[in-house]
Amino acid sequence: MNELEYKHFYDRVGKLNGWDFSKVKCVAEGVLWDFYHEVSRRCRKSDFLLDIGTGGGEQLLSITEAALLLVGIDQSAGMIETANDNLAKARKDNVRMLQMDAERIDFPRGFFNVVSCRHSPFSASEAAKVLTEDGLFLTQQVSEDDKINLAQAFGRRQADDGANDGTLKNKYISELQEAGFRDIQSYDYDAVEYYETYEDLIFLLKHTPIIPGFGQDENDFAVLEQFIRDNQTSKGIRTNAKRFMIIARK
Repeated sequence: MNELEYKHFYDRVGKLNGWDFSKVKCVAEGVLWDFYHEVSRRCRKSDFLLDIGTGGGEQLLSITEAALLLVGIDQSAGMIETANDNLAKARKDNVRMLQMDAERIDFPRGFFNVVSCRHSPFSASEAAKVLTEDGLFLTQQVSEDDKINLAQAFGRRQADDGANDGTLKNKYISELQEAGFRDIQSYDYDAVEYYETYEDLIFLLKHTPIIPGFGQDENDFAVLEQFIRDNQTSKGIRTNAKRFMIIARK
């Protein structure tokens, strides 16, 4: 999936669903942190928080008490449309949702105390630009070996460039160093996930780019049925969720 294809996919999903997977029945074992809990516990009540790639704003809206002002940005018009619908329902007056490119963040220098980014590309230099001195940046990203058994079954994956696991983490750490961040710490987990039903797994594959173009190949559902037979357990359909988190101070 190239960048243009991903943008079109992301915009379409944004209008339909946002980034809300709360209805998917899945149990995970071995998750070591909740990213937005990590963000919220590092905020002061007086802080301004920027969330890059906020999607439908679902996660940002769960921590509105953590900071004085919370701003979610996303490049996708569809995602921001859903985010503003979610904001209207939440009736929170200290949150703003704006369509904006992470490569060109249109806020004054040093405007935010904390910048967060979950499962979305970011520019280290742009994050540094809008952070205060001593400001904090946190990101959680999907590792290359996420959903590894699904990728092996289908013979394709989102990160289809053959990169070894850890490549993206090392790239981001290097970029943060170059942008002047210090005290850079990274963390990893590889959790086991169990999806309760066939439909839960279908929802995941149709609303994420884990398997690019899922459902467009007439053989995809046959592959999925074989995958389920091979990975069905008493707890559900087994796969993995591999994540890394980076925390850095400006």
